Amino acid sequence: MKHILISLLLISVFAFLPNAAFAETPTVFFTKDITPEGLMAIYNKLGREAEGKVAVKLSTGEAGNTHYLSPNLIGDLVKKVNGTIVECNTAYGGSRSETAMHKQVAEDHGFTKIAKVDILDEEGEISLPVKNGKHLKEDVVGSHFKNYDFVLVLTHFKGHAMGGFGGAIKNISIGFASPRGKVIIHTAGTKDSGSIWYDKQDDFLESMAEAAKAVSDSLDNGKKIMYISVMNHLSVDCDCDGNPAAPDMHDIGILGSLDPVALDQACVDLVYKAPDGNSLIKRMESRHGIHTLEHAAEIGFGSREYNLVNID
Repeated sequence: MKHILISLLLISVFAFLPNAAFAETPTVFFTKDITPEGLMAIYNKLGREAEGKVAVKLSTGEAGNTHYLSPNLIGDLVKKVNGTIVECNTAYGGSRSETAMHKQVAEDHGFTKIAKVDILDEEGEISLPVKNGKHLKEDVVGSHFKNYDFVLVLTHFKGHAMGGFGGAIKNISIGFASPRGKVIIHTAGTKDSGSIWYDKQDDFLESMAEAAKAVSDSLDNGKKIMYISVMNHLSVDCDCDGNPAAPDMHDIGILGSLDPVALDQACVDLVYKAPDGNSLIKRMESRHGIHTLEHAAEIGFGSREYNLVNID
């Protein structure tokens, strides 16, 4: 009888704990093999099939940039999932601020040779709800977003002038946002037009996390999305920079996870472990980049704890 009472007491206590208390620590898979075969191996390890009409979210890279993911590297995987490469126009000018120019850059960079390219905001925008956001009520994305059943997020991990680093969360927050949506994120919901520059850095970083979660929530609460990040050409500058700094550290590998927070955290940790990561570490710390992951974990988007599994 005593054992039964203890069991009932424990059940009653655990019933009030958040679901995260029972969640398994997410797995992040890793390979040093930065080849089409290595990329495919990471995809296969994730154990989730990209099905239906598949959007492959990546950065097509600003004109003049050569650090973006090579079509030769990703082509086999994009074809395997019968994916359409998707992007949105920028809010800072440059060569990708209008659809016609953006499509030309995508062609110049070789992406149209491996798949169709869809500029999601070519015909307007739609709003995704942000649940319990600290700053955002909505995430404004390209209207073609609704045409896809599944998203494969292919990210080139690198530095970023505003966010400190550009990882999976940046790729689906700012990356999926229309130009107006980008302004909303950058200014933490305080305006929807004009300059993207904003003086409250942590608010901007938190807004990225909230917008990314809105994208995931809209895809069957994260069941219709998966994440792979390539750690090569590790410049302190983003692929959105037409004249980026040359990388001054070695390539690291390819990582994949179903948890974008865990994936970004693993990439950050590998930079800190690298003997030549000082420049990128300085860039991340100067922008307080880790706060994006802190807020993402706080709002239940994912876990900063993870198990790193080397598949080599």
